[in-house]
Amino acid sequence: DKKAAADKKAAADKKAAADKKAAANRKAVANQSSPAQRSKSTSERKRDERSQLLTVSVSVNTGKVAGLISIGVIAAAVLVTALTFIVN
Repeated sequence: DKKAAADKKAAADKKAAADKKAAANRKAVANQSSPAQRSKSTSERKRDERSQLLTVSVSVNTGKVAGLISIGVIAAAVLVTALTFIVN
């Protein structure tokens, strides 16, 4: 689980570095090109305006979650059974 989380974090860091490099390249090309360049598309403007500070990745171990839920169900059944005996 920790290795998978570390791999995801490394991939996210690598993607963020590539995005920064691409943004720097776009700025350099924009500075070098003529003032009569084409207008940016909506997706390009959104991409340039986006400032992603943090990417959160959540990993859930379904086996542990299923085990905890089953323990809770069994405990609830035992408590209800005990209450019925006490009431009777």
